[in-house]
Amino acid sequence: MRKNVLFTSLVLAAMSSFASFIVSANVLFAATPTPSPVVQEETPTPEVVADITQKSDPATDTFEVLLNEQKLGNVWPGNPVKYAIRAAVGAGVPTNTIVLLLLLPVVAAVIASARHIIGIRGFGIFLPAALSVVFVATGPVEGIVLFLAIVFASTIYRVVLRKSGVKLQYLPRMALMLWIVAIAVLGILFLAPYINQPKLTGVSIFPVLILTLLAEDFSKVQLGKSIRVAISLTSESLILALVCYVLLTFRPLQEFALLFPEMILLSVAVFDYVLARYVGLRFLEYWKFRKLIGN
Repeated sequence: MRKNVLFTSLVLAAMSSFASFIVSANVLFAATPTPSPVVQEETPTPEVVADITQKSDPATDTFEVLLNEQKLGNVWPGNPVKYAIRAAVGAGVPTNTIVLLLLLPVVAAVIASARHIIGIRGFGIFLPAALSVVFVATGPVEGIVLFLAIVFASTIYRVVLRKSGVKLQYLPRMALMLWIVAIAVLGILFLAPYINQPKLTGVSIFPVLILTLLAEDFSKVQLGKSIRVAISLTSESLILALVCYVLLTFRPLQEFALLFPEMILLSVAVFDYVLARYVGLRFLEYWKFRKLIGN
């Protein structure tokens, strides 16, 4: 038991450190603001990364400015998606939504290559991709805090049910677990004013539902295999989500996807096809079976 607790603490500490590093790296990649005259009475405001999951103000939407500045040629053969984007934006579709949809195939390709080539497992492709969007909406540190609260609440709930011997049907049991998760998230929101985390106070139900899915997978693996395997798969999913979070918030990649959608969609499709043709060992398997391969 002590080994499991120690291992869990080390993994959580490593994830928190990695999340802090991701945030720092993302700020370094952000555009440098124009220096302003020094005013002693004013304090500088910290730079905030734009949230592409929220609809932006058309008057200050820099993506629309980029679209208006780009000169296009004929629709066919190379610009059909560009013209479709402009028509959609003219009809009221937010540019942030279009950018996010264009980058989701990139995120899925990164997760697939990490699993298929490197050997990082995680919980499939959908869940890390959804987690990366959650981190964009809440921030990586705040997202991990919410996730830990949800995992702790759902794990305690399952342990209590197992120790007490109470037998519940699946759907009512899941409904009761969602009730427990709601109480845990409410506790975090009530504590938000005291821990100085403004993003937690504005969290929506969407990140909570995605994090609940991950907590449910964590609990299933924990009961079916072991706590060590559950922590390993969850940690790998969080690492993949943090890497994809960097891609989703990387401003040059956002602008490239918006200005050259045909190129990014076609290149991702070709990459996925080439990746699907690979049938060799994964990198981690080469390391795992290095002695056998050497012999």
